[in-house]
Amino acid sequence: MDRNPSPPPPGRNKEEEEVAGGDCIGSTVYSKHWLFGVLSGLIQIVSPENTKSSSDDEEQQMELDEEMENEICRVWDMSMDEDVALFLQEFNAPDIFMGVLAKSKCPRLREICVGILGNMACFQEICVSISSDENLGQVLLHCLYDSDPPTLLETSRLLLTCLSQAEVASVWVERIREHPAIYDSICFIMSSSTNVDLLVKVGEVVDKLFDLDEKLMLEWVRNGASQPLDQPQEESEEQPVFRLVPCILEAAKQVRSENPEWLDVYMHILQLLTTVDDGIQAIVYCPDTGKDIWNLLFDLVCHEFCQSDDPPIILQEQKTVLASVFSVLCAIYASQTEQEYLKIEKVDLPLIDSLIRVLQNMEQCQKKPENSAESNTDETKKTDLTQDDFHLKILKDILCEFLSNIFQALTKETVAQGVKEGQLSKQKCSSAFQNLLPFYSPVVEDFIKILHEVDKALADDLEKSFPGLKVQT
Repeated sequence: MDRNPSPPPPGRNKEEEEVAGGDCIGSTVYSKHWLFGVLSGLIQIVSPENTKSSSDDEEQQMELDEEMENEICRVWDMSMDEDVALFLQEFNAPDIFMGVLAKSKCPRLREICVGILGNMACFQEICVSISSDENLGQVLLHCLYDSDPPTLLETSRLLLTCLSQAEVASVWVERIREHPAIYDSICFIMSSSTNVDLLVKVGEVVDKLFDLDEKLMLEWVRNGASQPLDQPQEESEEQPVFRLVPCILEAAKQVRSENPEWLDVYMHILQLLTTVDDGIQAIVYCPDTGKDIWNLLFDLVCHEFCQSDDPPIILQEQKTVLASVFSVLCAIYASQTEQEYLKIEKVDLPLIDSLIRVLQNMEQCQKKPENSAESNTDETKKTDLTQDDFHLKILKDILCEFLSNIFQALTKETVAQGVKEGQLSKQKCSSAFQNLLPFYSPVVEDFIKILHEVDKALADDLEKSFPGLKVQT
């Protein structure tokens, strides 16, 4: 089905409306009696008489009766209403859904039941109740081993909802930590799925987990990172060993192929990994993955995001993903310059060009409009501007750190090439200096010294524009 059907309409005549008055769920027009009937039907589906069928009936168990599917889909739609969700909770519907998930082999039915629980978990009181049920928690985590993408998507959505509730987040983190097989399942999804919706949602779960618990992140980074010294090679090949970073890379490639704007979550996961030494090592030292990640991110900033033919305002849409991408590039660049893919001098000038272009667009975005006095009267707009300034400041700090690292590594030959090709024109150097000074004064002064040897006139012009520089030539 393309969508979940709408809930059943209320009674059409006055008599029916009067009867329905005491049958309504909360302030809604949804019928308690009708809902009881649907839930009773669910109980019948997983009753012992129906589940103890022969192997000949297994194929039939995989299918869902069309009428039952329509009705349970209506419940799925209805469960977005808080009154309905609370009524389902009161009627112990989560226990019924748990029974379905534990016994049913029908993918569509399992997907719908997890989806209803996901809707119910959007309400804090119910989320706490669902999360405190140990048995239900185990059954839901077991759904991550499912082979059905829609069920995996709804399970991931439910997990993300629970992880986003501060009161119960730690409960789910500990449960996931206690089930090492979840790591393998998530890595398998990231490395092999072509369902971009699923990849994005699984990525959001991983991102939230790592943001909540650095210890878990380190455990996952170290999983499969190296083969135990006492384990023979032939034994290690019996089962595939998933390594986190290559799986993240595969997922990012797949997501990018459909819509690069959805890459934000995977770029942020990589950024989180660079906050710990083991994470940086997993990225840089992984034989081919380090180079592949560098090439992917390099291509994104040089040919995909915030390009010269884009309007400067595009930066407002891309600021978070750009902050993550440049942060990871900066960490790789600064950590291991002996890597072959970083020794190629061709990377420096395109990166300088991209970094300065983003900084120039940032200057345009931060210019106050002429009617700013009028706009400032609106408190909401003021809050939005503050948030924008906050994210842009984070991005600027990352850009300046990366740019300073590249400037420190520039050779006389590379500077000469940059001056000739335009990446180090007076205008671009001025934009760079405006952002780097005064915090990176020594870096700028060393750059000017090299520039004096390459193009003395340009160096002199820049020194006149920035009289605070103390360059000794």
